[in-house]
Amino acid sequence: MHRRMVLAGLGYAGLAGCASGPAALTTSTRPRFQPQPFARLLTDPGRLSRITVCLRPFRAQGPRIEVERVGDKRVVHNYGHGGSGWSLSWGSAVAARDLALEGGQRQVAVIGCGALGLTAALQILRAGAQVTIYATERTPYTRSARATGVWSPQSRLSLEGGTDAGFPARWEAMARASWAAHHSFIGLDGDPVRFIDTYELEDGSGGGGAVGPAPVDTSVRFQHLRGQLTDIGPDGRDLTADEHPFPVASALVYPNMTFNVAEYARQITEAFLMEGGRIAQRTFHAPSELAELAEPVVVNCTGYGARALFGDESVIPVRGQIGWLTPQPELTYGLNYRSISMVPRHDGIVIQANGSGERVGYGIDDETPNRAETEEALAVLATLYRER
Repeated sequence: MHRRMVLAGLGYAGLAGCASGPAALTTSTRPRFQPQPFARLLTDPGRLSRITVCLRPFRAQGPRIEVERVGDKRVVHNYGHGGSGWSLSWGSAVAARDLALEGGQRQVAVIGCGALGLTAALQILRAGAQVTIYATERTPYTRSARATGVWSPQSRLSLEGGTDAGFPARWEAMARASWAAHHSFIGLDGDPVRFIDTYELEDGSGGGGAVGPAPVDTSVRFQHLRGQLTDIGPDGRDLTADEHPFPVASALVYPNMTFNVAEYARQITEAFLMEGGRIAQRTFHAPSELAELAEPVVVNCTGYGARALFGDESVIPVRGQIGWLTPQPELTYGLNYRSISMVPRHDGIVIQANGSGERVGYGIDDETPNRAETEEALAVLATLYRER
């Protein structure tokens, strides 16, 4: 895969960053890549601590960020980001904030305590409003906590032909605002956001040999917004065989923005509470129950839960499974190989067998873990660490 395609965010697993680089800085004039010492990934299935499944809230039309009147409440919807929730969260929050505060309202309720709920609540709070988050679950138990944790602003975001003409510009604005906001967390204690070297490895099979499930619906065509973010982010480079230890035909490396989701969510939650926000335990079963809230404006950040709560059948589940290996602090790089991704995080090493295309998991609402799927991925990754 060409490095520009990877870095423009085209990886179907949502694993790519965005590329840029001065035109004069060519491969021939750049110094050789100097990798950090390579720690070996420990692929023993006995190191699996858990397997989680997340249903990404996908909409053919893209994220729903709009106003609806529900009884006497002004409801601002902010959900349906597919596999791009964390990546687009801050930019989406700006759009939701502006809609929520139209007309000068200064009391706002936010439903949901995941990536979209936390960022929207904090943005609205910092604009001078009083904000209460109502949620069944705090972030460690939400679907957002099961995310891969990488910059993936267009992962399963919309369908070809499903969006209106203005969507690409709105998406770009959200992505750019989020990219900038994420940077304010780089270097903080706990590494809520950091860049890691990520290796794209090809075994010479021309894209064959993908590991993981096959799609149920092969007619789905996701929209790819190519080229709109190529001026932001670090560049990647192709590697020679002696610049990496992997037994593959070709490799490239790029710095990839990653999220330590547990710590990131903790810091956002702490900031919200310290700055005057409030979180209340509450489960809503029907839109009519919003009438019981004191706040005249409600921002709905329920993600996949919006399908049941608001009867929005445009929300389609896209199943994704993660196997969590126990942490290896010495492992500081990620990789993608045969459609398997490995991302080292402080709370565990994320292993995903993404299968034979981005359509994998589309329309599947089964959240039952499949251990065999993860063990197969580990067996394949183990081949990368054989003695050369």
